[in-house]
Amino acid sequence: MKIALVNENSQAAKNGMIEKALRKIVEPMGHEVYNYGMYAADDAAQLTYVQVGILAAVLLNSGAADYVITGCGTGEGAMLACNSFPGVICGHVEDPLDAYTFAQINDGNAIAIPFAKGFGWGGDLNLEYIFEKLFVEESGQGYPRERAVPEKRNKKILDEVKLHTYRDMAEILLSIDRELAKGALSTEGFGKYFEANCKDEKLKEAVQEVLA
Repeated sequence: MKIALVNENSQAAKNGMIEKALRKIVEPMGHEVYNYGMYAADDAAQLTYVQVGILAAVLLNSGAADYVITGCGTGEGAMLACNSFPGVICGHVEDPLDAYTFAQINDGNAIAIPFAKGFGWGGDLNLEYIFEKLFVEESGQGYPRERAVPEKRNKKILDEVKLHTYRDMAEILLSIDRELAKGALSTEGFGKYFEANCKDEKLKEAVQEVLA
C-alpha cells in the first residue's frame, strides 16, 4: 500500500515527527510512505486545510496513493475538506480506538488527526499507536465481527451514494479556483512522487493543465 503523508501550514513543523512515527509502524508491514509535505513551516508551498483536501483527493483518485494521513490543528478542517471530494472517505481520528473502529467499520482511505488540540506529552507515542491500529489488519472486516455483514452493506451503500453526489475529480480540479488548485499541487513532494505513481491519465492531464 502507498501511504501519503500531507501536512497543512499550521502543523508543518511536526511533519518530521509524524513521518518518523508512520514509517516506524507501517514499513515493517510492507507499506510504502510518501511524504508530500509540507516539510516545515517556512516551505515555499503553503497548504491550507482546504488545499490538503484537494491534494488528498488528487492522490487517491489518481491511484498515486492508496491511503492519506493528514490533519490540522483540530483535525476537523482537514477531515471536512477531504470529504468534500469524490473518492475520499476520511475519518477524524484522535486515538487508537478511533483508528481501529474507523478502519474496521467505515473502511475509509484517509484520516485527519488533531496535531495541536490535545497533542501534548506522549503525542508521538499516540501517533504510533494510531498507525498500528489503523493498519494492524485488513480494513473493513467489521467491529464487532458479528456486525460485519450490515457494516459492509452500509459501506457499499455509501460508496454508491457518493458516485451520484460528486462530479469527476478531473472536472472538479479544472473548475475550482486555479491558484487554489495550483497551490495545493505545488509541494516538493508532489513534484517528486505524483507523476511516477499516477494511474489515471485523465487526472494526470488535468494536473498538468493546472500546473502549466
